[in-house]
Formats: sequence, C-alpha cells, structure tokens
Amino acid sequence: MEVTRRSFMRGLGVTGGAGLAYGAMSTLGLAPAAAAGPRRFQPPAMADLIDRVDGSPTVVVLGGGPAGLCATYELQKAGYSVTILEARQRPGGRVWSIHGGDEETDLNGETQKCTFSDGHFYNIGATRIPQSHITMDYCRELGVELQTFGNQNANTFVNYKSDTPLNRQSVSYRAAKADTYGYMSELLQKAASRGALDDVLTPDDKDALSEFLSGFGDLSDDGRYIGSSRRGYGSEPGAGLNFGDATEPFGMSEVIRSGIGRNFSFEFGYDQAMLMFSPVGGMDRIYYAFADAIGSDHIVYGAEVTALKNTSGGATVEYVKDGSAESISADYVICTIPPALVTRLDNNLPADVLLALRAAKATPSGKLGIEYSRRWWETDERIYGGASNTDMDISQIMFPYDHYNSDRGVVVAYYNTGKRHQAFESLTHKQRLAKAVAEGSMIHGEKYTKDISSSFSGSWRRTKYSESAWVSWAGAGDSHGGVATAEYEKLLDPVERIYFAGDHLSNAIAWQHGAFTSARDVVTAIHERVTAS
Repeated sequence: MEVTRRSFMRGLGVTGGAGLAYGAMSTLGLAPAAAAGPRRFQPPAMADLIDRVDGSPTVVVLGGGPAGLCATYELQKAGYSVTILEARQRPGGRVWSIHGGDEETDLNGETQKCTFSDGHFYNIGATRIPQSHITMDYCRELGVELQTFGNQNANTFVNYKSDTPLNRQSVSYRAAKADTYGYMSELLQKAASRGALDDVLTPDDKDALSEFLSGFGDLSDDGRYIGSSRRGYGSEPGAGLNFGDATEPFGMSEVIRSGIGRNFSFEFGYDQAMLMFSPVGGMDRIYYAFADAIGSDHIVYGAEVTALKNTSGGATVEYVKDGSAESISADYVICTIPPALVTRLDNNLPADVLLALRAAKATPSGKLGIEYSRRWWETDERIYGGASNTDMDISQIMFPYDHYNSDRGVVVAYYNTGKRHQAFESLTHKQRLAKAVAEGSMIHGEKYTKDISSSFSGSWRRTKYSESAWVSWAGAGDSHGGVATAEYEKLLDPVERIYFAGDHLSNAIAWQHGAFTSARDVVTAIHERVTAS
C-alpha cells in the first residue's frame, strides 16, 4: 500500500505521540516555525573561553553602581579579569541608603552626619522594585531578603490648592477615589441614558456599560452617586447598634474643579502598580551583596577617574586614589559614569560621542528623611505605608514600610523632582527641614512638627559623583522610557574598546532594571566580540 507523508505522520502520532510526529514534521520542513520571542539574557559561562582565547580577557569598569557591579558579576562567570574603579567609599552609586553614622559632604559644602536609631534608615536613592523587573531576579540570586513596599494606601491624604471649599483640605485617598469615580460614573451614565453615546454604542452595549458603572461608581438605583462606605468612616463601626460615623460626599462640582483625583493615574503606571518590593534593611543591601560576590580585591574604592583613552589594542584609565595618580590598562573598558561627568575627563573620544554624552540632561531630585520618636501616622491616622500627595513643593510624604508598631520610624518628608526640588536643593539642611515640616503640617496637622529626633536630606544634583538623579533625552518624550534619539543610539555602540552602560541607555531610565539590562547588553556584546576573535 502506498504510504503518503500524511499517513506516515498519522502513524507516528498514534505510536509515538504528538511530540514524535512534530519532530518528524520539523525534519521534513512541514512544521510551522516557532514564533520569535525576545532573546533572554544568558550569562556567559567559564567554558565559553576554553580554547578560544589565551588567558583571561581584562576589563576595567568605571563606576560601582548597578550597571558596573552587574557587568562585573556577569563577566566574572566566564573568567574575565575585571577591576571596578569606584570614586565613593561604598558600592551602589546613586542607589544609596542612609543609616545611622553615615556622613556626607554635598556640593554646597555642607556636611551632614546621620543620627538615626539602630536599624532605622531611608532610601535616599531607589526605593521600590516592580515585580516584573530583573532586580527581583538578582535579589533571589544574591540572597537579598525582600519585603513588600506600600506604593499606594487608601488611608493617606491628598491636599491641593483650588478655588473650591476643598482648597488645602486634606482628603483621604479613599474618599477622593470614591467621590471622583462615583461622579465620573454618574456623568457617563447620564450621557449614555440621554442618547449622547448612541453613535458609538448599541443598546446591548449601553446595558453592559450601565451595569459596569453602577458597580464601579457605587451608584444608587436611579443612577446617582450619593456616597457610601467606600469613602470610609469618621469612626469605625462596632458591635451592637454602633453603625459607625459615615462620611458625606463632597459636591460634584467641588470634586471636579478641585482636582483631588489628579494623582490616581500614577498607580496605573506599568512600573508603579502594586504589589511592589524593597530589600529588608535598605536598597543598598543589593549592592553590598554584589560586592561580596565579586570580591573586595576586584573593587578599588576612592578611585576618582581623571582620564579615559583608547590605545592600540586596548584602553587606559587614569585615576587618583589617596592623593596619588594611578593608571590601569585593559582589553576593554565599560564606562558607567554619568554622561555629563564623562565629558570632563581627559579623553580621546570622538567629537560626535562627546556631543551625544552632553545631550543627556540632568534631572533635579532629592529626599529628606525625618525620624520621629512616635509613629503618629499609625496610632493617630491608621496609615501603614504609602504616600500623601500634594501640589506644594514637598510633592509627597512617604511613610515607612518597616518596623510597624514600633516606637519610632523614618518618614520621607519629601521626594520631589524638577522645579519642586529646585526649591530645596540650594538650601541648607536646616532650611530644607523647616520648609518640609511647615508644608507637611498643612497636610497632617500640628503633630507633624513634634517628636522629631533626627533628620537627613540629600539632593542628587548636589551630590558628588552623581550630579543628577537620572537623565532625560531631548525629544524622547517620557524620561522614564521609550527613548530613541540619535544621541542615545550613538552611545549604544562601542568606541573602539570603550563601551557605555547605565540606566540612561535603557528603556527603563531611573530604574535599577534599566541599569541591569544595559549592563547585560554590554556583557553580551563584549563576550561575542572576544569569543569571535
């Protein structure tokens, strides 16, 4: 009997299962091609260099922040000899956690020494990790313990200026959301019921929309928003006939004109959606773990780079340590120094590369931490984590996500960027504290001014070796991603033996994830170059 390819495949499927049949189809070129997916980073392995190169290829990494440490860690897996030059006396770069005993002199010339109690801290740099970021993977790989980070909290407040009775009134997020979503739902319900949407909705669509809006906005049977327990209570319901003290909604016009819902979209952001995480003891735990894995003999702290040059067959870096001029040469250099600082080095980089580096614009940002000897936000206001938001210069007040129900804690009294931070960065610490407390007390009352035991502030543009919180690329739109400018693309390519890496060369600017992805791209590029030679 004649055996066709179809009958042959059917027979394989019966006797060997679908897997065997699919394998045969692939061999014959009959199976559909697998959909191409994003290439997953594969760290180089020690065996990759066996019989390919003589000795251990050498790499000098400039900067011991996230990108520099990640690149070094991954290159070491394949036997590269890597040396990190870090100007600071600690790992982490702009990712910086403040603990008791820490001391810093800023570019304003002011020295602060932190006096927080044992175990208390705040992250003056990165503070939260989205679940989707590979930062989570490195925490797992390095054994860094994580805890949840309260990015949003229904019990925190919004406080905005307006021409309504809600002017500078502190409104709980819970009430603001209930009223905003309630009235928006009522208005849309009315528009649909009066035929305003008939050109885009069928009768069945309108019925489905009505059902959704009724639940989403908590509308009454007649389609009105009249308030409910979603707004919260003045006093909690209890036992027996204690039904609690219900709160009344604000008027529709007040809610719309006051803009109390202006910050809700923040939590819809891909990188800001709950649930988020942060390392136990501070974000810097990640970078001390990297440093331990890399080994102290591969990191030179206190090394301030002064020159960066390509040479014949390699690159040379000059630096100053303890007042002495030093130099080091390697097969390759990975530069993770902030772009603006690279242009100040003695270098032989091409003019178009220097122009590209200068195109990265510094972003002003900073934080101030206040240690209170009483956790009034928990005892008085039932706030456990999250942030209160305002249009005052402080921008937001972030509440601690650790040491719950203890006797003290560190509140981030402002975390702001742009013009709002410029109102703080040139001030002395004492002036920053006074301004932050004055504005914070307008949201949380007189208690905000009491029981302050210590404080510490920082401004990225006023911090040596940083001089920027993150960068933005002119014409790139969202500074936190989606970059595609000519200058950005120019820096993605190596300049002979010099490579650039950092969150500024990623589509996750200002995130540790961005620094890691950039570093891993450079590791891949160097490794492919070495193994191909």
